[in-house]
Amino acid sequence: MATPLEKARKNPDSVKAKILNNARKHFGEYGFHGTTTRMIANTTGIDISSLHYHWGDKVNLFEAVILDITDGTRQKLVDVESKVKGLPLAERIDIALDEMADYLFENPEISNLTLFRYFTKTREDTGIDFNVPEFISDIAFSMGLAENSNEVPVEAQMQIIAMMNSIYNFVSGENFYRSVMKIDHEEYKKHAKETLKFYYRAPFKDLE
Repeated sequence: MATPLEKARKNPDSVKAKILNNARKHFGEYGFHGTTTRMIANTTGIDISSLHYHWGDKVNLFEAVILDITDGTRQKLVDVESKVKGLPLAERIDIALDEMADYLFENPEISNLTLFRYFTKTREDTGIDFNVPEFISDIAFSMGLAENSNEVPVEAQMQIIAMMNSIYNFVSGENFYRSVMKIDHEEYKKHAKETLKFYYRAPFKDLE
């Protein structure tokens, strides 16, 4: 039997899928504790009983959001790997940064939820016990920093963590930083990517 998440993916125009998409946005903006199922239901234009019919309780919906994000990110990494495979390291860096930054800017809830996970006790407080991988090993392997994703040197893992955290912070802090610099979204994104490349080309170049 298909899970609610599988059903939502199969029919993107369904009420189930609309609830999931709105849940991603709300959980990404307010976190688990700051989001209520009533908020999600109101945004979707349905009553609370309909939301529970489609997804069960808040914990079930939150878990579905995390699984959806996890699967989407994993697929994005597969796509990036296919584009960078066999290229010189400098090109892999540029393409990977462009691709991942664009993806995360298009889906800001991913960065927000990742940072919520770092700095809150959401999983422990709610009793949710599932893994939200950072894909460190997969990214390192995709960029050619390790021979396989099961044996990634600590140095490479730390470099990937630094890179991903930089992107997360640029994405999650966009509204604040743009207000300081007085620039629009597209200009901000362009400068963010240029800055990321400036800082990471040199360190990774030493690995060539």
